[in-house]
Amino acid sequence: MIKIKGKYLLVLLTILIALSGCKKEEAVIEKTPAREDIKEEKSQEAEDEEETEKETEDLRGKSISPLSGIYVEDEKLDRRVMGIMFDNHPSARWQAGLKDAEVVYEYQVEAPYTRYLAFFLSNDPELLGPLRSARPYFVTNILEYDALYVRVGGSREADADILKYNIDQIDARTSSSSIFWRKSHKKAPNNLYSDMKTLRSLADGKGLNEAGDINIFEFNLYDKDIQGSPAREININYNSQNKTDYLYNEEEKQYYRKKDGQDHIDEIDKSYIKAKNIIIREVETRPLSDGKKLEMDLLGNGKGKYITNGNIIDINWTKKSREEKTRYTLLSGQELKLNPGVTFIQVVNPKMEILIKE
Repeated sequence: MIKIKGKYLLVLLTILIALSGCKKEEAVIEKTPAREDIKEEKSQEAEDEEETEKETEDLRGKSISPLSGIYVEDEKLDRRVMGIMFDNHPSARWQAGLKDAEVVYEYQVEAPYTRYLAFFLSNDPELLGPLRSARPYFVTNILEYDALYVRVGGSREADADILKYNIDQIDARTSSSSIFWRKSHKKAPNNLYSDMKTLRSLADGKGLNEAGDINIFEFNLYDKDIQGSPAREININYNSQNKTDYLYNEEEKQYYRKKDGQDHIDEIDKSYIKAKNIIIREVETRPLSDGKKLEMDLLGNGKGKYITNGNIIDINWTKKSREEKTRYTLLSGQELKLNPGVTFIQVVNPKMEILIKE
């Protein structure tokens, strides 16, 4: 056993107590934040609060558009949705104002062509066109959006439906040249134009611009990826003379459109036509008795695809009546939620060739 004598023991205890005090002091010093760190933390908190206040200020007086899921000025939502028929004949390209639509449908018409029905609420293009005529399946979409229908005549069947359902409309056949006009850079009938300011003014004058109750889609509050298969390129072959392609831009998280191998651009500013959401809806299609015009089974149920952020998933659709909205669901039965942004709906025959590339 080791023994320690008294005075040495006293000295040893004094040293141990001193050392213990140093360690405690060091521990306290280590746990105390430096002044610079405190300033930095307070500065970051202030920045975060300032950013939150700015975001709140930016959204003041704004609400979510029922067509795009994007925040827009309240005054732009307190008016009627416009459903506008766009010509897509090769001689009509390119279109003016289509890039400002929030929802666009592409349908087959008389072979080999397709036509666009574009819905507008929050944007006011300075030029719209070329504009074209109605078909019954476009009328069905107009009914579910409770939209003011802008058209240039239509088939006999479409005219009958518009009369039957008492659809509010602005028809170029019964409007003056101050409402619709032809531009000389293209040939008739692929050169009829108007603009949103003129159409809104006319709608106000006729009492047709009051906001409707629109509940077509559900949207994610923020951009969200889907768990599906890669879809970087989509090729939709309506027929040998009519193709629609989408190419995914990873940086922008948008799909760029091509039509018949050419970049789909706006006629006025040459900007690209883009889509955030793409819905491919399969519907049975058959020719009418004239062998040219088409009939489409838009009621009932069917299959489809939803594409966003570089991925694709299978979906289903149901529609109970011409007036009721088309309901898009996941295979689980849950309502499909779209990402905020522009949506293109490609209505196709189930037998049509569609290629999805990774």
